Order: sequence, then structure tokens, then C-alpha cells
Amino acid sequence: MDHNNLPLNDIYAPENRIYVATDCIIFGFDKGILKLLVFERRVEPFKGTLSLIGSFVKPNEAANEAARRVLKEITGLENIFMEELKTYSNIDRDPGARCISIAHYALIRIDDYDKELVAKHDAIWCEVDKLPKLVLDHDLMIEDALNRLRRKARFYPIGFELLPKKFTIPQFQNLYEAIFQKTLDTRNFRKKLMSLKLLIPLNEKDKSGSKKGAFLYKFDYKKYKRLEEKGFNFSLFKN
Repeated sequence: MDHNNLPLNDIYAPENRIYVATDCIIFGFDKGILKLLVFERRVEPFKGTLSLIGSFVKPNEAANEAARRVLKEITGLENIFMEELKTYSNIDRDPGARCISIAHYALIRIDDYDKELVAKHDAIWCEVDKLPKLVLDHDLMIEDALNRLRRKARFYPIGFELLPKKFTIPQFQNLYEAIFQKTLDTRNFRKKLMSLKLLIPLNEKDKSGSKKGAFLYKFDYKKYKRLEEKGFNFSLFKN
């Protein structure tokens, strides 16, 4: 066959074809619990079992564009933290076909997403530490995403992507305890966090937990970006 006579997009048509997909590990944080968005798989194989939310990559889009499309279709959200995680290419990872998945993980504020849209897709939030077994190699993807999240949260302020824009110090500590699955010393954590001088105190209180309430703060992204350019280390933990 003369490849020169094929359309540009079909120049490799005689070769074996492989599907390319993206799977999205979507984290949310709700009432001190780290959660993951999953849904019932609508196609075979394993139709009806719990799965990460994903899609095949279309011919006219990059893998990260496909991931953002999926996120918007399911949650209605755009311009949120999303990062490529890893490529999963084991030969037998999907019994439906030879398929490579480029996984992405995302962090969303759990009060911001379109709840009607999520319900329409039969998606549900599951606690990360109580997840049932998922299909294919999705359990491995989640494990890898959690490890990446922990590494990133140790040195970069990505945890703020999971919190409301206005938050309390206890809420922030609860988030880090959920991510790292360990109890932190409240006094030392607060002292270290405040020493970074990246929180903007607000003249407001959250009284949902007690009558006295706790003061609310906002994260100073602009100041952080300026410091980051100078090599600032956000770490809240000892190395």
C-alpha cells in the first residue's frame, strides 16, 4: 500500500490500532473526610460496577483536553487544579480491547460542582479509605494519585484547592490529617502554618462547630507566587 496516497490522519492505517483513554481521579473534601468521585460503569466489560470517570481521547484533542472535557461534563467545573498522573499501558489492563489510559487527578471544592449534573451521570462520592474495589486497574490509579497528592501537598499549597475559599485553621489541619492519614499536633501545626505568613485573616467567624466559632482566613495566592519564584518552600513538615 502506498502510504503517500493516504490522508495525513490515516498514514499509519495499516498498523495495529490501540485505543487511548483518560481516567480522572477526582478528589473532594467534605466535613473532614477526603472523598473520591466514582460512577457505575455504563459499558461492557464490567457494566454496572464502580469505576473512575473517564473517556476515550477523541482524534481532535490532547489527553489533558479530554480529561478536562470529562471533568466539565460530569461536574460542570472548569479551570480547577488538574494534573497528569501517569500512563497505564499493561497489555491485559482492559479485557475490552488493547487500551492505554493516561490518568489525571483533580482537586475540586465539594460545594462548587453542579450537583444535578453529577446526579444525572449517576456519580457518587465515596470516602477514600472506604472505597470498594473498582474495575480494571483503577485501584492502582487511586493509590498512585494519593501518593502524588501527598508528595505535592508536602511542598506545595495544593491543599487549598480542596477547601472553601474562606476556611478555618482547624479545617485546614483536618484536611492535612485526611490526606496523610495521621493525627497532627494542633499547636505545632498552627505555629508552622502561621509562620509562613501566607494566610489573610478575615473579620469573620465560622460558628458551625461552636458558639465561640473560629476565625476565617483566605490563602494569599499572589504572595505565594511571588515567593515561589524566589524558591520558597511551603513545607509544613520536617523532611
